[in-house]
Amino acid sequence: MALLQLALHYGGHWLAPFLIARLLWAKNWLRAGLVIVSANLIDLDHLLADPIFDPDRCSIGFHPLHGWIAAGIYCAMLLVPKWWVRAFAVGALWHLAVDLGDCGMQDWN
Repeated sequence: MALLQLALHYGGHWLAPFLIARLLWAKNWLRAGLVIVSANLIDLDHLLADPIFDPDRCSIGFHPLHGWIAAGIYCAMLLVPKWWVRAFAVGALWHLAVDLGDCGMQDWN
């Protein structure tokens, strides 16, 4: 089960953004995909935790850029008329969704 979780987690963070970009920004999907992938930078908040990485810890609600206030800000960013801001917001929200799925799979192990 751990291999499936690993594939879904990293595939969700690094491959799925390009599929999302293809659906939402077909003409500039590669550029949009790179912006969506750049939303993985929200993981920098893991550097504030001790230990930095804990495989048994759920990121959602623990790290500041993975909380409800941050999610609200990402949702508000969807209203900004710049395509790249919206793409980053989509990426950040997708990142949270992938991490939430990962949290749910932790209970399977």
